[in-house]
Amino acid sequence: MSAPESGGPATEPGERPLWWRLTKGLLRRFSSFLLVGGLATGVQYLLLILLVEVVGMFAVMASVIAYGASAVINYLLNFYITFEGQAGHRQALPRFAGVVMVGLGVNTVSFTLLLILFPYLLAQVGATLVTLVCNFVLHQFWVYRERKWSP
Repeated sequence: MSAPESGGPATEPGERPLWWRLTKGLLRRFSSFLLVGGLATGVQYLLLILLVEVVGMFAVMASVIAYGASAVINYLLNFYITFEGQAGHRQALPRFAGVVMVGLGVNTVSFTLLLILFPYLLAQVGATLVTLVCNFVLHQFWVYRERKWSP
């Protein structure tokens, strides 16, 4: 084993330090989480617009329905792509449902408050941003976490 130049723990020649491997894995997972979330959010916004503009539904109710529909897409893509099924469905699905309920609450409260000041689409953008950080932390460290954490 050789001592790395950074002064960290010794690694095999050509092997990256542990902090590098953890950071790289976490960044890859976060990037995938953002892409999957972007797709699910796109579906959410399309459904929101359809329900408000075509169906004539009240914006808060339309936001709740659109959020729920996008959650199904989000779960499946994150389970199989972002977190690669590391936790089984029996573990991940109930946890995901809990996160969806928390996220739905955060989204609905944020959306309702922002709707006082902004048009419904701009209010939804703000609510989405507020919900994003909460969701990633819960997904990373609880929903899809293996018994032994592996970024």
